[in-house]
Amino acid sequence: MRNLIAFLISCSSAGALGQGLTLSPQAEISIITCGRGTEEVYIAFGHSAIRVVDPVNKIDYAYNYGVFDFSQPNFYLNYTKGLLLFKLGVYDYADFVNAYVYYNRWVSEQILQLSPTQKQEVYNYLEWNALPENETYRYDYFYNNCSNKVRDVFVEVLKDSLRFDHSYITTNYTIRDLTDLYLKDQPWGDLGIDICLGLPMDKKASPYEHMFIPDYLASSFDHATNKINGADLPMVKLKKQVYVNVPMDPSKNALHPWWILGGFFFITGGLSGYDWKRKKATLWFDAIFFGALGIVGALLLLLWLGTDHQAAAKNFNLLWALPTHLIVLSIFSKKMQPFLRKYFLGVTVLTALLLLSWSFLPQQMHIFLLPVVAALGLRSFLLSRLL
Repeated sequence: MRNLIAFLISCSSAGALGQGLTLSPQAEISIITCGRGTEEVYIAFGHSAIRVVDPVNKIDYAYNYGVFDFSQPNFYLNYTKGLLLFKLGVYDYADFVNAYVYYNRWVSEQILQLSPTQKQEVYNYLEWNALPENETYRYDYFYNNCSNKVRDVFVEVLKDSLRFDHSYITTNYTIRDLTDLYLKDQPWGDLGIDICLGLPMDKKASPYEHMFIPDYLASSFDHATNKINGADLPMVKLKKQVYVNVPMDPSKNALHPWWILGGFFFITGGLSGYDWKRKKATLWFDAIFFGALGIVGALLLLLWLGTDHQAAAKNFNLLWALPTHLIVLSIFSKKMQPFLRKYFLGVTVLTALLLLSWSFLPQQMHIFLLPVVAALGLRSFLLSRLL
């Protein structure tokens, strides 16, 4: 998928070509929705862009708010800190669409019902936004992504003329539920997101917030109206399927979390039975296991307190991935073992309470984690008795 990003970045930008251009009466403005991909987590939700086409002025641009560059300074550090900058890129529409066709991702178009004045205002806004001094924005997974930005263009320009009818949304999905819907074919990615993101993900998503997903953005515009000359008209006047993808079965990964994490639990159970029988814990195993959980916990705490990732706050996964598990690195010290017995007894109680309340916690805990947490409880109890 990096090839697609690189291709779009390398396309000739058209943003400066249309400054001051007056659109003709034949001009049209559309929302372009691109289907989801399965190769990477970040393309699993699809994509949105805005098309401006004017045959008289010979322009046909795709305004794409989803452009980022892996080579930008401090890319990975800024990504980790929640400070990643995306930008608006302006490309030849045919090049933009062909990139998605190449990866067999469907493309649809909603031609919008706008007055000539509104078309010009949207176009002027896009051209202003594409200027080098205005093109970047601070990306957020759920509240400021490529789909949200498309919505915000029309909300900003059309103001009260644009009205959404959200009555078509009859579900009670949380933001986490919405992400889960699109990650069924990527169980490891789904698990990773559920571990890293905390309680804010479990608020009920408002109809407006549904639009962080391109499919819901398109549906919301299907159910919107625009006031033109005093009349509330359907926002979408024509829908077109630009490219129909070839159906393909999702690739099956033999290393499914159930197999890996379930297998880990059974290995832990077998080892624990062996240790109990011989009345001696396999300390090197516990040093690795608890040490790994402690590192995960430290990272989750850093995401919460040390970054600007709003969705990573108040993470209940810290109930099992305790940063204090790093204390297990002193497990080989005889002097520390009396304290560690009490520590692991406390972890045993906490883990038992966590498993009993798993389905009732305000944060939805990922079911794939059950074998890990059960293994944690088993080893904690064993260590509280055998150290």
